[in-house]
Amino acid sequence: MKTLLPDRLPPIPGIASSILALRINTEEGEKKLFDLVQKDPVILSRIIGLSNSPLFGTNRRIYRLRDAAAVIGIKRIKMISLSSAMMTALSRPQPGKLDVRCLWLHSLSVAMTMDTIGRHMPESMRPPEDLIYLAGLLHDIGFLVIDCAHPDLSDRLQAAMIANPGVPVTEIEAGIGEADHSSLGAELMRRWGLPPPIAEVLEFHHAPPDSRPQSGEPLITMTSIAERLVPACGIIENVQSAIGREEWERIGIDPSLEAELTLKVSRHAKDAEALAAS
Repeated sequence: MKTLLPDRLPPIPGIASSILALRINTEEGEKKLFDLVQKDPVILSRIIGLSNSPLFGTNRRIYRLRDAAAVIGIKRIKMISLSSAMMTALSRPQPGKLDVRCLWLHSLSVAMTMDTIGRHMPESMRPPEDLIYLAGLLHDIGFLVIDCAHPDLSDRLQAAMIANPGVPVTEIEAGIGEADHSSLGAELMRRWGLPPPIAEVLEFHHAPPDSRPQSGEPLITMTSIAERLVPACGIIENVQSAIGREEWERIGIDPSLEAELTLKVSRHAKDAEALAAS
């Protein structure tokens, strides 16, 4: 599969590398983050737009980055900026069948759902908030890797996903051959120096529970569950919706809470779909 990841793929964007290295638990780190975001109009407009969206429930108009940070949170600002820079770097000049905006909104919904799941987990098992958000935001970046490196293959994959809405994406990819968004996304994350758990989330978030490496847990299972709780949001990925009892128990959540959690996260999907249609 590595042979499908050509050298012509871009290196990690400079702004993404700078953001990744930032420590934002100090005033200096926050200032540097704000300075970087202010210099990138695409990232800045995305953050301001999100802060004014129903996804974050603000009841006042936001115009400034600092006000947006008060609504969204500084850690989320960092992860949204980082993932946005990476996704922009992989976007091809002439859009194909992959709807990049819907992919972004789907990824954001998964990240927010993972955040909700995390709040119901025992504190001893809960990953850091920034890792939770980054895993959700980047979990499907492999679709962009295929789109950037192999546009024709990407168009075939997207067309097949649309034509076969009841078939899991892993089966569609296997039928096409040479298209595996999970493996390709994970390989690029390793090339770009992302934390190892992020690469493992990308590689195994569609894998059966007994095939997921312990080193990537509980993030892998959190991502897998979140994607199945909001499967219709933004992108047709055809994930199988059944969530096994053992998966909930793996992340320390009582399986009887599934209905309650599903109700809580359904708002994320509805708000993201409304944002996509706006």
